Amino acid sequence: MTTLMDKPTTSTKDDGSARSLVDAVFRAREISIAGALALLVLGTWIANPRFLDDQGVKDLLLNASILVLLAVGQSVVVVTRNIDLSVGSVVGLSAFACGKFVAGTDHGVLTVMLLGIALGVVCGLVSGALVSFGKVPALVVTLGMLYIIQGLDYWWAQGEQISANDVPDPVLGLGSGSVLGIPYLPLIALALLAATAYYLRAYRSGRELYAIGSNPEAARLAGVPIRRRILGAYAFSGAVAGFAGALWLARFGTVVADNAHGWELTVVSAVVVGGVAITGGTGTVWGAALGALLLTTIGSALVVLKVDSFWQGAITGALLLAAITVDRIVSLRMTAALRKRSARHGNGA
Repeated sequence: MTTLMDKPTTSTKDDGSARSLVDAVFRAREISIAGALALLVLGTWIANPRFLDDQGVKDLLLNASILVLLAVGQSVVVVTRNIDLSVGSVVGLSAFACGKFVAGTDHGVLTVMLLGIALGVVCGLVSGALVSFGKVPALVVTLGMLYIIQGLDYWWAQGEQISANDVPDPVLGLGSGSVLGIPYLPLIALALLAATAYYLRAYRSGRELYAIGSNPEAARLAGVPIRRRILGAYAFSGAVAGFAGALWLARFGTVVADNAHGWELTVVSAVVVGGVAITGGTGTVWGAALGALLLTTIGSALVVLKVDSFWQGAITGALLLAAITVDRIVSLRMTAALRKRSARHGNGA
């Protein structure tokens, strides 16, 4: 990560060297995740060749699309050393609101998408304002928002269900259509993934998110507008969750109040397994997307292999614990390396 100082000191150079080492470790993790994913797909295909037929591949891509989107939004928040546990409830609210809005009408796809994004942005701004300006811990704020949004959704729905028969055909076509045999939803997820990765790498404001997560105090001294950046990160996460809710409606047609219930933990697991450090400052959205793809593929593979679905949760938990352990080991080793280098330079002086 590029430093924000014009003339790096020896300590800053050491930090940059250590950071490069850590980044290399996390890139290695991304490669290992891709390898594990390939082995999982290959093993399941050997056990059941239908796993990779045309419909099987489409199902894998469609099942992963929404989780990949949510992982991208969550990653932007996590790199700032925060978390957003409200994304699942935002998806549910957005899906139901969009379904209610278009039911029995001829509203187009763009209107539905904009509505979902707007709802998500509002939810994200509320969470972001409380975290950045109110100084309330992110875990407390977003957990509270999760229950508030769920409560509003249940109160509004009153047990009502939006049927696919009431949703306009163009909206349903977005969830079921394809181009050159590739469904629209994976292409949308890939486009957002690539755009977000480019922004985080190429724009100063994107790199500042990593600076905040790496060392908030140093970022403040370097003139980074921490509150605005965190607020923006939450607004983006909310917008992506709201957008995912609109796509949920397009994908399934039939929606109820508790859509995506419990997904917030799956999203966090995908992000952390994908190499985005829960302590902030490290990781990429590409890794988070790989983590999401791995978790959804595990679920699909267990179904194909006729294994009890209980094991999906157990495997996800084991992967999450392993990822956090790796993050902690890398962090401790980086700190030790920095101390040794500082001591050497101090003795040399």
